[in-house]
Amino acid sequence: MATGDLALGQEQSAIHAQKRVVNDFSINVATVNGSGSQSANSVLLKSIFGMGIPVSGKNLFPSNIAGLPTWYTIRASKDGYVARTRDAEFLVALNPETAKSDIEALPTGGVAIYEENANLKQYRSDVVCYPVPFDKITAAVCTEAKLRKLVKNMVYVGVVAQLLSIDLAVVENSVKKQFAKKQKVFDLNFGAVKAGYDYAQEKLVKQDPFFLERMNATAGKIIIDGNAACGMGAVFAGVTVVAWYPITPSTSLVEATTDLLKKFRVTPEGKATFAVVQAEDELAAIGMVLGAGWAGARSMTSTSGPGISLMGEFAGLGYYAEIPGVIFDVQRTGPSTGMPTRTQQSDLLSVAFLSHGDTKHIVLLPGSVKECFEFGYAAFDLAERLQTPVFVLSDLDLGMNNWMSEQFAYPDKPLDRGKVLTKEELDKLGSFARYRDVDGDAIGWRTLPGTMHPKAAYFTRGSGHNDAAGYTEKPDEYLAVMDRLSRKFENARKLVPAPVAVKNGTSRVGFLAFGTTDFALHESLDQIKKEHGKDVDYMRIRAYPFAHEIHDFVAAHERVYVVEQDRDAQLASLLKLDLPADQVVKLRSILHYNGLPIDARTITEEFATKEGL
Repeated sequence: MATGDLALGQEQSAIHAQKRVVNDFSINVATVNGSGSQSANSVLLKSIFGMGIPVSGKNLFPSNIAGLPTWYTIRASKDGYVARTRDAEFLVALNPETAKSDIEALPTGGVAIYEENANLKQYRSDVVCYPVPFDKITAAVCTEAKLRKLVKNMVYVGVVAQLLSIDLAVVENSVKKQFAKKQKVFDLNFGAVKAGYDYAQEKLVKQDPFFLERMNATAGKIIIDGNAACGMGAVFAGVTVVAWYPITPSTSLVEATTDLLKKFRVTPEGKATFAVVQAEDELAAIGMVLGAGWAGARSMTSTSGPGISLMGEFAGLGYYAEIPGVIFDVQRTGPSTGMPTRTQQSDLLSVAFLSHGDTKHIVLLPGSVKECFEFGYAAFDLAERLQTPVFVLSDLDLGMNNWMSEQFAYPDKPLDRGKVLTKEELDKLGSFARYRDVDGDAIGWRTLPGTMHPKAAYFTRGSGHNDAAGYTEKPDEYLAVMDRLSRKFENARKLVPAPVAVKNGTSRVGFLAFGTTDFALHESLDQIKKEHGKDVDYMRIRAYPFAHEIHDFVAAHERVYVVEQDRDAQLASLLKLDLPADQVVKLRSILHYNGLPIDARTITEEFATKEGL
């Protein structure tokens, strides 16, 4: 045996001798955009879920045209971790243009499945290679050439299922759900799965340590993306007017909302009791939302960073004229067009102060698909209770990717329509002043158009006004309105979702974060405990204005690391504006902003460096 062959044999023997890795690794599927791999990846994800194994999926796709590289990562974690990992151990390489770099990115001991003609084995001797004749298998299964690129994806599902010991009956059930009511489509696709499975069973010898084994950790759980969850929350909240302009990554939020409205908001006679309007741009969309909110409808729009930029003028009108409306912002990477299909948390500051002049907005910060549903519902109550636009900040990672979740609880509270005067109430009062604080909560009473009472009318204007809604440029009257708006915002601290003290013990050091950063932080806390023996406290922020518990958390610690997915430490900056001056010096930043979801290892390593561990 030649020296090189001997070395290769030794490396492969070392790989084969690795300890079994069960339910604790990531699969990276590399294909091209537009190849139809989405259905296959969904089947694979849901099959692992069907095995009772905690799982999450992340799609990394190009923002422009079909044919460019796309990757889908599926993480199986027996411990329930769902954040992105830096490395995937198991690769399905079906994009010739990226195959070399994809296999080079594998860690030692990893696995590569690929079209046999690609000969990727030449690039790595320290990974297990499974060449598969995908094109030949697909041609045998599918006689229509134009369908083969789609069916080919299902072949790799079968190969992966066999190599990882996924129950074929579970895969079959997942394919049935994917192609419900389309028997011929199901037959073709499951036939491809079976062909891939059979080939792997007959021709491939298992050489790697990765296995999936049944658990019971997904019972009673669902898989859903954040955009669909937000749409469900909006429908449960009674939304009747949706005005929007398409933009990645928020389009599917309105599509999900519209589908539900068509299903549940149509009379037996076929008449829709809702309106969905695609506006000419985002400025027009929010204008329609505020018009509908002023008229008494529950209204919403959905957008991303560039759309937020265009909504500034109307957002200020909603704040100053005190008109309810809900704006879902599914954040993406900026500035400008940025990277539309990458994720970030970089809209926080712009949304909090959106518009010119002294403006502060209510911002809800969901950290899971369950909270997307709950906050999607709560946002409408808050908008009408506080008579103001309310922003719900999701991000691309949460909005467009599939997440495992507890089932959503059916809302058990009546809708909170806020302080609205009826004709009967006006008869008792005789009159009212639209912007007068009569209850001490800094919120005036309002009437809705069409209220049949001579004292119901008032002017709604974006120019200076007094508490009776009359035009004014008097300094004292302007100050009175602005100071009341400030008090209303201050009072909102008690109404918005409270922060969650994930871990609050006796540590002198703490973490603060919001949104999808939470997934990586949970895992990082365990890493820090295991690797450095330190318990670190953690509080997750769920809304702006910040609740007083956040002030208390900072005051109780010597150092607080603010972890966020943006370059300019936007959450930390907002906290510095809010905290007492002597507390600001405690804040440190851990930042991640390359467009990929933050991973636990990044947090752990940067924390250890900053702490000198």
